[in-house]
Amino acid sequence: MSIDTEPSTAGSGTRPGPPSRRRGGTAMLFVLPLVVAVVFAAWLLWRANADLDSIEARQLEWITISTLLWEHVELTAVSAILVVVIAVPLGIALTRPASRALAPVAVGVANAGQAAPAIGLLVLLAIWMGFGFGTAVVALTLYAVLPVLRNTITGIEGVDPTLVEAGRGLGMSGFGVLLRVELPLALPVIMTGVRTALVLLVGTATLATFINAGGLGSLIVTGITLFRYPVLVSGALLVALLALLVDWAGRMLEFSVRPKGLRS
Repeated sequence: MSIDTEPSTAGSGTRPGPPSRRRGGTAMLFVLPLVVAVVFAAWLLWRANADLDSIEARQLEWITISTLLWEHVELTAVSAILVVVIAVPLGIALTRPASRALAPVAVGVANAGQAAPAIGLLVLLAIWMGFGFGTAVVALTLYAVLPVLRNTITGIEGVDPTLVEAGRGLGMSGFGVLLRVELPLALPVIMTGVRTALVLLVGTATLATFINAGGLGSLIVTGITLFRYPVLVSGALLVALLALLVDWAGRMLEFSVRPKGLRS
């Protein structure tokens, strides 16, 4: 599976994109939540007036939907936190001179993990570790490490070396240069990887239902198994809306941590 980590932004490390692209990104901060709200309101209106049989009505009760939605968000949030905690420090370590030669090996291992089918990874880990929430989190974390790890390495390596030397010339330690020069300038690229991982996690978390970890995938599986297409479409729609909302949250976070000089 190919992940777009937008490497074109990493070559400069310090330059913002074209004004038209920045304006488009800023506009999306307002458009995405509006689209999600309108579509979700339309789904609620349909749900209130749809002619459903007893199975469909039970599956689409608000208490059921809210429970599955919370399980899906919980899976995504915990996995995303672990991905960031693991991938960002590892990516930083692999850009240091002492371990830079290991970067291709680490990225290759992460690539192999993501190349494996997600359902296969989930089932194999479930056989080894047992079924449930914890196993799903481990599998999702392994599956989503790559974009954050790769973008962390790419972002830091893309920082202009003359800025690093200038920081050292001002008497900063290596750690000080990392915190005050390299990381702030690499943040836009790193956050692009985080946003990619978040959307990837939302989609992949639908498979967690196969190992009894809950989530909105339960609606999709039930709809397919029982040929209840309103349930199937509702599950797919809610996952898509959650992915859009998470993408919006990632954009907001990316904008908030971006250095002021790089904001549009």
